[in-house]
Amino acid sequence: MFLKLVLLFTIIPLTELYILMKLGAHFGVGITLFLVIGTGVLGAYLARLEGYRVLFKIQQETRVGRMPASELIDAGLIFAAGVVLLTPGLLTDILGFFILFPATRAILKRWLMRKIKNAMERSRGFTDIHYHVE
Repeated sequence: MFLKLVLLFTIIPLTELYILMKLGAHFGVGITLFLVIGTGVLGAYLARLEGYRVLFKIQQETRVGRMPASELIDAGLIFAAGVVLLTPGLLTDILGFFILFPATRAILKRWLMRKIKNAMERSRGFTDIHYHVE
């Protein structure tokens, strides 16, 4: 796990830096900065909108007495997307937008729910909890 984290925090930033340098050399510094700042601002705005939408769904679920498990995972993913979108770089922006949009976030959410379910099944005492993923 430590090796994966070291690679994550070294390879990705170096790749992002390389891409930004190539973009800057090809299109100029102004356009590259506009692209980085623009995707950050747009991403923050979209994350805010999605966050409010999911917060409303969480409130609806709790009002009727249901556990908003799926919505809470959406909220965590939207938060992660916002953080990734505020990180300068095009690869992280692509990942952030992928997570942010509901249709593509559902793919990641299904994968994450399977991982959570498998982890719960491996631990004793949690084998009969079932969550519905939309």
